Amino acid sequence: MAVNESSARLWHRLGLGPLWRERAMLSSPVLVKESRPPPTQLDWEGLERAVAACTACSLCQSRTQTVFGTGSHGAGWMFIGEAPGAEEDARGEPFVGQAGRLLDNMLAAVGLGRDRPGEQAVFIANVLKCRPPGNRNPDAAEVAACVPFLRRQIALLHPRLIVVLGRFAAQAMLASDASIASLRGRVHQVAVGTECYPVIVTYHPAYLLRNLADKSKVWDDLCLARKTYSRLTTDCATRPSDA
Repeated sequence: MAVNESSARLWHRLGLGPLWRERAMLSSPVLVKESRPPPTQLDWEGLERAVAACTACSLCQSRTQTVFGTGSHGAGWMFIGEAPGAEEDARGEPFVGQAGRLLDNMLAAVGLGRDRPGEQAVFIANVLKCRPPGNRNPDAAEVAACVPFLRRQIALLHPRLIVVLGRFAAQAMLASDASIASLRGRVHQVAVGTECYPVIVTYHPAYLLRNLADKSKVWDDLCLARKTYSRLTTDCATRPSDA
């Protein structure tokens, strides 16, 4: 029997609507938008899961896996690079290629390391958690999508000192388009939440592989970082308690 539109509306008000239409309504999937807490509300495990599931930019389509970070969650030192490369994308760990080996040597030269305990421990991360195709430079949208994860890592780690490696990492952290040459050699301050963190800028290890003459500059920066960290540690040790 044909049913016109006015009859159909009346049947539905009476609970007698056509059975085929009711069945269609019951069988249709209900789309519920997934609600995820912002990074500022996540602990380490939740943050790592959020990074692994992130689809905020197009890099999720080409990555092998995300690269969250590595090192001690109790480290006083944090080193921040720019983005994963091919080996990092394959292994899911930052700085594991040739530049990573150079970074490990740099850390060892000032008494630090990924697996070292206590005041010698470091945590290493990148601004981007996914590899840009062909190791191209990160674009602004990609940096904007990843920075909230990085800032939450900083807040959870609460490092005493941050060392930034490379131009894009420096620009993302300091909100500056200045060159590395103009930013290095002094201590900057970066606010994350209610805390302020000292930041030292130096060249990226991958840059040093192409520009060996600048290794001495990085050594100077690491010595400045060491002196700054020691001063911060001494200040904390000598500061009177509230009791």
